[in-house]
Amino acid sequence: MQFSAVVGHTELKNHLIDEVNKEKVSHAQLFLGKSGFGPLPLALAFVQYLFCENKQNDDSCGECPSCRKVQKLQHPDLHFSFPTVQSISKVSDSLLGEWREQLEENPYFNLNSWIKRIDVKERKPIIGKDESQEIIKKLALRSYEGGYKVMLIWMAEEMNTSCANKLLKIIEEPPNKTLFILVAESSEYMLQTILSRTQKVVVPRINVSDISAFLKKEHQLGGDSGDSVASRADGDLLEALEMIGDHVAQDENHTLFIQLMRVCYKKNVLDMIEWSESIAATSKEHQKVFLRYALHMFRQSMLRNYTEDHLTRVSANEDKFLENFARFISGNNIMDFMELFNKSFYEIERNANGKILFTNLCFQVMRFIHAA
Repeated sequence: MQFSAVVGHTELKNHLIDEVNKEKVSHAQLFLGKSGFGPLPLALAFVQYLFCENKQNDDSCGECPSCRKVQKLQHPDLHFSFPTVQSISKVSDSLLGEWREQLEENPYFNLNSWIKRIDVKERKPIIGKDESQEIIKKLALRSYEGGYKVMLIWMAEEMNTSCANKLLKIIEEPPNKTLFILVAESSEYMLQTILSRTQKVVVPRINVSDISAFLKKEHQLGGDSGDSVASRADGDLLEALEMIGDHVAQDENHTLFIQLMRVCYKKNVLDMIEWSESIAATSKEHQKVFLRYALHMFRQSMLRNYTEDHLTRVSANEDKFLENFARFISGNNIMDFMELFNKSFYEIERNANGKILFTNLCFQVMRFIHAA
C-alpha cells in the first residue's frame, strides 16, 4: 500500500518518510488511533516504503519487486499477527487467507468487522501465548532478502498477559534489522512494560476536508453530500463509509436505542427484561458497538438542546427521532447517562455477564429518563 492511498495525514506521512530516509527507524513502534483514523493503512504504507527499492521523495515507487510483494501481502520478510478466535485457530497463520482478503477489500476495518469475517458465532478473539511462540520462531530466522524483517501486530491491545510477557524480551532486544510495528486503538489495556519499549506514533482524526475529498472522488458524492457526511463522521473514515454504504448495522443500533428508551420511559418491566435478554444474546463486540452508539445519541441530544441543532451530526432518521427525544436529555441526567454507558462498556470489555449488566442498565435508564 502506498502513502497516496492513505486518506489524509500529510504531516504524519512526511514524518515517517523522513524517519526512513534519515535511518532513524525505531525497532518497535506503536501506531495508535481508532481504526477509522487509519493506523493500519499508515503502517502498511510505512512498511512498503521501508522495503521499496526505488524510494521517491513522497512515496514508495509501487513498481519494484519489493513493492509488488508488499502490495500482495506476500513479502517473505513481512509477517502479520492478529486476534484469532482460539477455538478456530490459536495462531494467525491459518487465517492469512482471510486476512489478505480483508486488506484487499478494504484496509480500513475494525475488530468487529474482522470478527464477522472469521467467526459466524462472533466470539471474542485474542492474541494468545501460542501466537507469541510463533512470532519468536519466525523472527529467529534470517531475513530472506537481506534487509529488514517486520512483524506487524494488529489490535495489539488484544494480546493476553501471557503473550505480552513472552514478547517483552524480543521487543526490547530484537535481532538485527528486525522491526516490530504494533497497531492499536487504545493503549489503556496494554501492559506498561510493552508500552515503555515502543515509540508511539499517534494517528489523529482525519481532516474533514480530506474525508470529503475522498468521498467525492471514490464514491461520487456531490459537494454538499460529501461535506455533510465528512463533518458528521468526526474524522473517522469508517463512520463516513457506514453513513453512505450499508446502513443495516447503524439501523439496528438505532432501533435498539429507540426500543430501550421507550420501554424504560413506560416503566414496562417485562419489556425491559425482554430487551435485556435480546441484546445479551448478541456478541460482546455488537454490545460494545451499541453502547458507543447510545453515547453518540446522548451527545447529539445535548447538542440539539443547547446549540439549536447547529452542531449535531446525525442521519435524517436520527434527526427525526431527536425532535421528540432530545428534551428527555438535560443537565439533570446527562452525566448519569454518560457514566452508566461508559461503565457498561468498560465492564463488557472485562467479560461481565451481559444479561445482568443490561438488566441493570434498563432500570438505571428508567430512573434517569424521568429525571430530565
